[in-house]
Order: sequence, then C-alpha cells, then structure tokens
Amino acid sequence: MASAAYHQASVTLQPRCYFSSSCVNQQNGITSISLIPKGVKLDIALTARGCYSTTVPDPVLSPSSGTSSEAKKKSSNAFVKFVEHGESMWNEKNLFTGCVDVPLTKKGVEEAIEAGKRISNIPVDMIYTSSLIRAQMTAMLAMTEHRRKKVPIILHDENEQARVWSQIFSKDTKKQCIPVVTAWQLNERMYGELQGLNKQETADRYGTEQVHVWRRSYDTPPPNGESLEMCAERAVAYFKEFIQPQLLSGKNVMIAAHGNSLRSIIMYLDKLTSQEVISLELSTGIPMLYIFKEGRFIRRGSPVAPTEAGVYAYTKSLAQYRQKLDEMFQS
Repeated sequence: MASAAYHQASVTLQPRCYFSSSCVNQQNGITSISLIPKGVKLDIALTARGCYSTTVPDPVLSPSSGTSSEAKKKSSNAFVKFVEHGESMWNEKNLFTGCVDVPLTKKGVEEAIEAGKRISNIPVDMIYTSSLIRAQMTAMLAMTEHRRKKVPIILHDENEQARVWSQIFSKDTKKQCIPVVTAWQLNERMYGELQGLNKQETADRYGTEQVHVWRRSYDTPPPNGESLEMCAERAVAYFKEFIQPQLLSGKNVMIAAHGNSLRSIIMYLDKLTSQEVISLELSTGIPMLYIFKEGRFIRRGSPVAPTEAGVYAYTKSLAQYRQKLDEMFQS
C-alpha cells in the first residue's frame, strides 16, 4: 500500500545536507541512501559527525523551489506519539492510583513492549514522561523495540550539581542516546482522598453516581484532589511551553504519560469540548500518532503494527524513514 502510493511520484532530489540532533553511527562509508526503488530517490550527504535528518524533505517539492526558509518550513513535518503507561500494580488491584508512584505489572510490561512494536519504525528524537515510574518504565520498554536501538537517558535537572555529574562526555555515546525529560506536570491527575481506595468499595460507600462524577466529570474534583480541568491546566501549559517548541524545530517526540494528562493534551490538539473529552478513552499499549505540519496537528490514530505498510503511507516522510531503516539494517 505504501509502495503503491509513492511509486506515483517520480522525483529525484539533488544531494543536500540536512542536519538535526538525531545522529547514527555510519558504517562502511555509506554516504547516500536510496529510499524509493521506483523513481523517488533521496541522497543524504553526511557530515563528519555522521548526522542525518529524521525530518525528511518532501520529495514532491522540486529542486527549483529554492532553499528559502519558507520552503524549508513547508517541506518538513514532525511526529508526536502518545503512549499511556501499561497496567500498574494498583490498576491490577482496582485501586485509585493518581499520583501514587507504583510500578508496572507483568501485563503492564508486555503492554509497553507492544506499544514499542507499533512505533518501531517511526522516528523518535526526544522523550517526555511524567515523574512517575510507571510512565518512565513504559517509555524505556517501548524504546527497546525501536529499530534504531538508541538508549533512553533521563536528564537530571533538579540542581546544577546533578546536571554536571550526569553529563555524557563521549560524542559516540551521545549519538546512540535519546534524551528523556521527566515532568510532574505530565503526572496523572491527583485523586486526593480516593488514592489507595478500592474503586468498587468506594462506589459502595459513596454511591456509584457520585464516584462517576468524581472520575468522569470535567470540572468536579474528588475530595482534596484534582478535576480533569485542573489537570489540563498544568499538562497543556507544559506541552505548549516545552514540547511544542521541539516539534516546531523539527524534533520527533514521544510522550509516555497517563490517561488524564494525555486526554488533556489531546483535548487541546483536537479542540475538543469539555463534554467530548470526558468520553475520550485511551488504551494501554496502543499509541496515538499525530503529525505536526505547518503549525497544525493531524491525528493519524494508532499504528496497527510495525509491518503494516498502511500506517507509513500517511506521509511521504514516514514512508521514506521506514525505507531508510530497511536500507541501514538489512542483512
């Protein structure tokens, strides 16, 4: 399906060097990569550092379009992947978890790995997670399935000494790492006095209707906790201030977080109403893919599987990135 979509475009791009912070060790002196067997070819000139851009130029643009900043902006896009953490130990026990820091179960580990398989051919330059271990475990496990085999490295920013001590001095090692930024603003919403209580026992005590309001309404918080509206205020503000600028610069981002913090951000991206967002359901192990292009977010749903050609036909750059990986790692 992907090949059929791109064989129609018979364009050869002239050699040009594109830079990004995403690098890979080059072996055997490779200096160009043929991406589309039938007519569409992209030659990437490599620098001495061996960098290539994961923001692949659009082959539909002709070489005569020039190299103006406007043309470059229109020729690239970035991707953002949302991954809800796998099942946690308190999920398994049917307890309200909220901001309590509990790890994944065996099932949760498997769900995280499955999520990684679904995005194994989609570029990732930066990872953002909440400060909670279940989200961080999900991100780490998901990246073990990515074909680039880069190692996630959590950036320490609590104080100057931590930043100094956690520096990586090897340039070769830096090329094989993906930075991971943790942020409490991406945490699950705080359930207040419900945290640690059994959900069924709580419904029996306070009534099913009241618990449903606490869990599913937009602006009614549980006792001493956060409403979805309050969670959205911090999660969306963080996304706008820190993550969206990375997308604007061409970085491809994965966000591993929680049901309510992710729903909050998706509400912003899809311009959902407060009524629409409360019915939005996310599944563990099923990532959501968005394309960021020309200042707009376009939802592409979930990749079905790493071998499903259809998901890579969503954009030319995804199809090209996948074929680039095939060329690099073919036996």
